[in-house]
Amino acid sequence: MSGTETPERTLVAGVGNIFLQDDGFGVETVRRLGRLDPSRLPPGTELMDAGIRGVHLAYRLLEGYRTLVLVDLVSRGSPPGTLYTIDVGPHPPDTGHRPGPLDTHAMDPATVLALLHDLHAGAGGTLPDEVYVIGCEPRDTGEGIGLSSPVEEAVDPAVDLVLGLLSRRAAPVPDPVSDPVPQGTVPNAVPQKN
Repeated sequence: MSGTETPERTLVAGVGNIFLQDDGFGVETVRRLGRLDPSRLPPGTELMDAGIRGVHLAYRLLEGYRTLVLVDLVSRGSPPGTLYTIDVGPHPPDTGHRPGPLDTHAMDPATVLALLHDLHAGAGGTLPDEVYVIGCEPRDTGEGIGLSSPVEEAVDPAVDLVLGLLSRRAAPVPDPVSDPVPQGTVPNAVPQKN
C-alpha cells in the first residue's frame, strides 16, 4: 500500500447485554481490545461496543466497512468458555421467518446481519465483503452483572483470536506483477474460507 491509499475499514463490534451475566462477553472483549496499544490493531480498524443496539450497528455497517468481526455468545453445546471462529461470509445466515415486531434489544448476530441486508436493499450503502463471528459458549445468561468464571477466562484468548484474525486479514498478498517473490521463498498463505 502506498502512503496515499486509505486502508480498508474493519469494524470489530462487541454484542451483548452486560446485565445478563455471560451475555456481556462481546462487550468485555471489545473493551479489552480498546485498552491495547493502538499499534497492535491494523490501520483502518475500528472498535464498537454495540451492546444491545443492533439496529445502530446495522446502520453503521452501511458506511463502507470491508470486514466485520462480531464478538458475541454462541451456543453450540460445548463446555462453557469454548471459543469459536465462524466465517459467516458476505450473506446473512438463514434466520427463518421472524413474526411480529423486531425486538431491537434481543438481536443476535444472525438477526443483525439479516437486518443489515434488509436496510441495504431499502437504503443502499455498502455491505461488508467479509463477516466473522468470534463466539464463546456461555454458562449463565441469567440476570446479573459479571461473567461466569469459564467465560471470564475466555476473554483474553478471544482478544488474541480477534488480533490473529485481523493480522491475517491485513497481511499483504503479493502481486505477481509488482511484487515478485524471490526464488527459494514462499509468499504468505492467504486464509481460505470454509
